[in-house]
Amino acid sequence: MRAVVPGRSTGARCEECARLDRAHSVAADTVADDPRPYRVYLAWFGPGMVKVGITAVERGSARLLEQGAVCFSWLGTGPLMAARRTEELLRAALQVPDRIPYAEKRAVRSALPETAAERAAQVRDLHARAVALAGWPESLRPEACEVSDHVGVFGLGTAPAAVGEVVELVPGGGVSGELVAAAGPDLHLAVAGRGVVVLDTRLMSGWQMVPVADSRTSGLTFPVREFTRPQEGLF
Repeated sequence: MRAVVPGRSTGARCEECARLDRAHSVAADTVADDPRPYRVYLAWFGPGMVKVGITAVERGSARLLEQGAVCFSWLGTGPLMAARRTEELLRAALQVPDRIPYAEKRAVRSALPETAAERAAQVRDLHARAVALAGWPESLRPEACEVSDHVGVFGLGTAPAAVGEVVELVPGGGVSGELVAAAGPDLHLAVAGRGVVVLDTRLMSGWQMVPVADSRTSGLTFPVREFTRPQEGLF
C-alpha cells in the first residue's frame, strides 16, 4: 500500500504510521515498565513559554538540546512512573504544558532577552513554586535549581533574529544561505534579500537533496511563513 506523505510532514510517514510510532514511546505515556531512572525538568523556550517534561537520566541534557530549549533546570530524579506523576502534578497545579509546538518556539526565539539572568528568571520562579507543592511522590528526589543556558551552544547570541520559517518542501524548490544558528532540529539560515529564515530539518526526511549550482549564492523558493511581531506604540 502506498500513501502520499504531506509536504509538511516532519517524519516522512503517513498519518497512520506516525500514530503507531508514537504509540510505543515514553512521551505518549504507553510505556510503564522502563526500569531506568528518569529526570523531571523545566524547559524555557522564550518569554512566557515554559514546559515540563521527563527524560532518562542516561541521556543527560540531550533531550533538551533536541527540543531547542533555550535554558532549563532539573526538578527531580526517580522511577519512570514517579517522574510521570510529578509531571502531571505540575501541569495541573502550575498550568505548565508538557508540549509546545515548534512553530511557537521559533516565533519567540526571535526576541529573546539579552542576559542569561533574564532568561533564567521564569525557570527559577516555577522551580521554587514546584518544589513547594504537596503531593510529590516519595520515590522522586527533588533537585536544586541550576539553570543551564543554551544560547551560546545554539549560536543564538550572535545570530540576527529570524524573520520567518519554511513551512513545507516542494518539488524543485530550494533554500541556501549562511548557517548562523542551530537550535534543536532548526537551522537558522541567512538568505540574501530575505534575512534569517528557519528550516526544520525534520521536513527533509524522505526527500532527495542536491547541492546548489553555486555555493556562493543564497536564495529561497520554498513557501515561508513570516513571524508576526507586536507593533510598537499600541499600548
